[in-house]
Amino acid sequence: MFQAIHDAKLVWLFGGVLCLLIILTLIGRILKSRRWTNISRSTIDDLNARIRAWWKMCVIFALAITVGPVGALVLFAIISFLAMREYMTLMPTRRGDHLTLFWSFFVIMPLQYYLIGIQWYGFFAIMIPVLAFIFIPTSIAIEGDTANFLERSAKIQFGLMVCVYCLSHAPALLLLKIPGFEGHDARLLLYLVIVDQMSDVLQYLWGKLLG
Repeated sequence: MFQAIHDAKLVWLFGGVLCLLIILTLIGRILKSRRWTNISRSTIDDLNARIRAWWKMCVIFALAITVGPVGALVLFAIISFLAMREYMTLMPTRRGDHLTLFWSFFVIMPLQYYLIGIQWYGFFAIMIPVLAFIFIPTSIAIEGDTANFLERSAKIQFGLMVCVYCLSHAPALLLLKIPGFEGHDARLLLYLVIVDQMSDVLQYLWGKLLG
């Protein structure tokens, strides 16, 4: 089991997040079970949907620190694959994109996580935003289908950036070698989860209360 679970500060921080989520879940259920004249049903449903999403993030975090660095890489690689697949189902594609999508799913994506695993950070940092971004439009152009060429290229590039490149930084945090911080890298991942949750909460409250 990954040594991070023996980090007392990490356990306390994660426990605090879980307690907060339990309180929010109870509040969400109370709001849903009663009729409120000043709160719309859609707002309550939206709040409960966000709370469920936060629970999922916490479960992923717990799995990541439990299965260890290699297991975390595999876990986030699977998440990237599912996210990329979901993203591409929303994007209309053409026959000329199929080979490029094959390379994106089964070569570029695994290579990104492999580079993290061998800790080749110099290549990991530029592989997608530089090399893959050059490869994708080139691959589409070679197929000979030029209809909406720039739009199709940009959609695949954006999917790789959000679903693979950005997401792959999460397990990379567990492998960083920071002097004097050995064995506590999971705190960085928890910090990422907390910042993501808090930004989601604050922008939601700001939008609902202030517009």
